[in-house]
Amino acid sequence: MKKLALTSILCTLIVLSITAQDNCSKYYPLVEGASFQYTIYNKKGKTDGITDYKITNVANSGGSTSATFDIKFTDDKGKDIFNTDYNISCSEDGIKIDYASLFPSSMMKQYEDMGIEMDISGTDIKIPNDLSVGKELQDANVSVSMNMSGIKMNTTVDTSNRKVEKKESVTTAAGTFDCYLITETSTSKTMGATIETDNKLWLAEGVGMVKQESYKKNGNLMSRMELTKFSK
Repeated sequence: MKKLALTSILCTLIVLSITAQDNCSKYYPLVEGASFQYTIYNKKGKTDGITDYKITNVANSGGSTSATFDIKFTDDKGKDIFNTDYNISCSEDGIKIDYASLFPSSMMKQYEDMGIEMDISGTDIKIPNDLSVGKELQDANVSVSMNMSGIKMNTTVDTSNRKVEKKESVTTAAGTFDCYLITETSTSKTMGATIETDNKLWLAEGVGMVKQESYKKNGNLMSRMELTKFSK
């Protein structure tokens, strides 16, 4: 159960990191008080859960901007699953995500209290300002090593083959947005088990992620996430 939960959290954080927003990226203008809601649907189109998060603090220092996000996830029955927060920074020519800073501090504290040693490493994921159709984006990865009383568990998530495919209009419950469609492959490995998915991600200027879809290698849809509420 813990292995499945960890893999799920890592994949979710990779997706949520794309919605990180601040003034150093034209696609993600960060505004204190801005709020976002994403609804997650299963392959049959039924709601699996809802993620609400709000930007509670924005600070600028030395050419870099950092922000604090409060996150709440509820399941399909409306039950609160977890509440946490994390920090994101941005500088230079776009968004650059440090996965170690994305991992919820409350979860890190919980593992520490349980005597679980954890080490997080990886290559930052980047979303540049100069997106254009056909542009190839840098790969990214995150690796989490856990030691539970001598029992070691390693989980990795590699994101590769990232490319801007096209521009198109996308409509969700939050409105209609002009988006860039980014495709990528995600490979997660935990204790010898490998799961590979093909992902589609729609990004809108000034909003961030509008829609995301994950597919099995045979092309069958696994899940979908859409922006259902947005304010800033």
